[in-house]
Amino acid sequence: MPTASATNTVKIVDASALAAIVFGEAEAEAIGMRLEGARLLAPSLLDFEMASICLKKLRHEKTQRGQVLTAYAERDRIRIKRVPVDFDDVLELAIQAGITAYDASYLWLSRLHKAELVSLDKSLNSAFLSDVGR
Repeated sequence: MPTASATNTVKIVDASALAAIVFGEAEAEAIGMRLEGARLLAPSLLDFEMASICLKKLRHEKTQRGQVLTAYAERDRIRIKRVPVDFDDVLELAIQAGITAYDASYLWLSRLHKAELVSLDKSLNSAFLSDVGR
């Protein structure tokens, strides 16, 4: 699990990356290494997305309810500052990039902070890579 340290490196983490760590998915170690030592930021919607991911896991992994809820309860051990976004800018970015407004909020933060975006979402990563090339 990533730990916070005194660093100036900022990274934007999305729900797919956080869920990989929290729920012990195959990509957890690689994501943890990418986040290690950075100051982590995410839009406030991160908590709603994590609750939704947990709910989906509970519905699909009914025999593992206790383990899923225990993992979910540990999510706040990873220190991530929730940051408000400019919804007008996010909407415009979503239109330009052809992604959801949810995903655009992470991309918007990465632009604002000139920070790496850490995600497992292919369309969001593609938008980020296109954005970096601008």
